[in-house]
Amino acid sequence: MTFTKIRTAAASSLAAAGLLFSLAACSAPATQPAASDPASTAPAPATATASTSAADAPCEGVKLIVDTGALKQSAADKNVCVPVDGPTPATKVLEEANVKTEGTAQYPTDIVCRVNGVPAADLDITHQGGAYREECKGMPAAFAYWSLWLKKDAGAWEYAQEGVSTLQVSPGQSLELLFTVDGEPAAPAA
Repeated sequence: MTFTKIRTAAASSLAAAGLLFSLAACSAPATQPAASDPASTAPAPATATASTSAADAPCEGVKLIVDTGALKQSAADKNVCVPVDGPTPATKVLEEANVKTEGTAQYPTDIVCRVNGVPAADLDITHQGGAYREECKGMPAAFAYWSLWLKKDAGAWEYAQEGVSTLQVSPGQSLELLFTVDGEPAAPAA
C-alpha cells in the first residue's frame, strides 16, 4: 500500500470516528447532577486567565485550547487556564473562557458546529472533494468538523468519548476543540 493510500485510509478512519463521536454524543442522555450530591456541584470557576506562554505554563485548573487547525483562523484560537476546584461541566469551562459554541438546528446542544463564529456561514472550506459551506442544520460534514479532545493530567490526548454538553473535566486536565478538514490535523499538538 502506498503512503498516499495509507494516509487517505487514516483520514477516512478519523472522519468516521468523528462522526461516531458526534452520534454517540447525540444519543447519550444529558444528566443533571443531584442537588444533594456535593461532589457533583463544583464551585463557580473564576474568570479564565490568558498567558503569553499559556501552552507551557502550569495550570491549576483546566487548560482550554481552541485550535482552528486546518482553517487557520487564528482570531478564534485560544489557549487559557480556567480555574476550577473540582469536576466541572465542559460547558462551564467554555463559558468562563468566553468561548461561545453553536450547535446545529437538529442538535443544538449535543453537536459543536461553530466556535466563536468559526467556521463562518459564508466561508468556503476547501477539502479534497472541493468546497463546502457549513450551514449548521444537522450533522456537520464528516470531512470538516470540530473534534473534542481530553488530556488527563500529564497523559496523552484522547478523543473525548462524550459531547461537550455532558463532559466533566477536573483540575489538571486539558480540553481542546480542534477543527479538522480531511483528517488534518489528526490530533492536537503535543
